[in-house]
Amino acid sequence: MQIGAIFPQTEIGPDAGAIREYVQAVEGMGFDYLFIADHVLGADPAHHRHVQDHYYTHHSVIHESLTTLAFTAAITSRIRLITGILILPQRQTALVAKQAAEIDVLSGGRLTLGIGVGWNHVEFEALGEDFTNRGRRSEEQIDLLRALWTQEVVDFEGRWHTVRAAGIRPLPVQRPIPVWFGAGGTAGPVPRDVVLRRIARMGDGWFPSFGPDDTARAVLDKMGTYIAEAGRQPSDVGLAGRLRMPGKSPEEWQAEAEGWRSMGATHLMAEARRGPLSSVDQHIEAMRRFREVIPIGWGR
Repeated sequence: MQIGAIFPQTEIGPDAGAIREYVQAVEGMGFDYLFIADHVLGADPAHHRHVQDHYYTHHSVIHESLTTLAFTAAITSRIRLITGILILPQRQTALVAKQAAEIDVLSGGRLTLGIGVGWNHVEFEALGEDFTNRGRRSEEQIDLLRALWTQEVVDFEGRWHTVRAAGIRPLPVQRPIPVWFGAGGTAGPVPRDVVLRRIARMGDGWFPSFGPDDTARAVLDKMGTYIAEAGRQPSDVGLAGRLRMPGKSPEEWQAEAEGWRSMGATHLMAEARRGPLSSVDQHIEAMRRFREVIPIGWGR
């Protein structure tokens, strides 16, 4: 099992030195990957009711994920870099292909592109993209991304994209870059069947939002059926459990990690966000405590 750290996106502040300190600390602790969230804009809850009481608003410090991972690539040597998750359909596909390929080259092949369809229509409107067809459009985007990452010259004619005899250079180290899906949220952790089928058919892995409980087992059983129907093997689709640390004891962390391992998770993400921590030093200390409970080599 690969063990990752979720970047404390809104709690680490805008200081580049703090980012450097955090990512180098977690790499030094032996974490296998870093997982960083994506939002381009934060909506003002005084004008948008759907973000009232939400974690991400216009007050939130949200580092742009691809740029931050490019910075991270330059100050690390081993840890894997994961967008968690990039809101793909609010971005231009060819540009994402180019940016992701560049990070993969600069990092020596360490990028995983975690993608999702988002929930905040305000961002889509500001970025000039359609919020209503984002799920269907993301499937075509993934097809185009993989073509651009593996072919020197691409001819692509889709419903929403046209590329005529063109390509990106340099191509990524990984051809193609792995694409994982983020699915579900706090309000509705269990994804709809159409989303599960999309992951089973197209994903190299996925990041669910539920915990390792009976509901999770039922969803994973269903996912296994959908993976088989897509003509794939269970090993083709990785599974990353999320372990939210705040408000839980180390014994509860251990039990939850064991729960994910028993369900066949290939990855486990430690999240210290959304609790009482407010400084980079506190977040680094939280990751150290986690490593005392889940040491290097656990689950392998």
